Amino acid sequence: MKTYSFDQAKDKYLGKRGTDKREQYENELNLDLIGEAIKTARKERNLTQEQLGKLVGVQKAQISKIENNLTDARFETILKVFKALNAKINFNVELMNQDLNLV
Repeated sequence: MKTYSFDQAKDKYLGKRGTDKREQYENELNLDLIGEAIKTARKERNLTQEQLGKLVGVQKAQISKIENNLTDARFETILKVFKALNAKINFNVELMNQDLNLV
């Protein structure tokens, strides 16, 4: 029986990085991780979804959707949520192999 690393399995079944299917998978995974991080931080702060929603200025349902990756939340809303949780966030921006011409 041949074994595969997780990256090899993703390459085989989802395609190499840069393919549409793989990028969609990676993006959805990242959104799931953001939602889980919000949920964990909210619980560590002993806040309900309703309380966090009030701090951010959104309804409880919106917080639930963000935590469960059921919506494409605006970037601004995500930032407000992390700010309300007093959480430090870091984002990586990866430029694909593109040449930029600055004039």
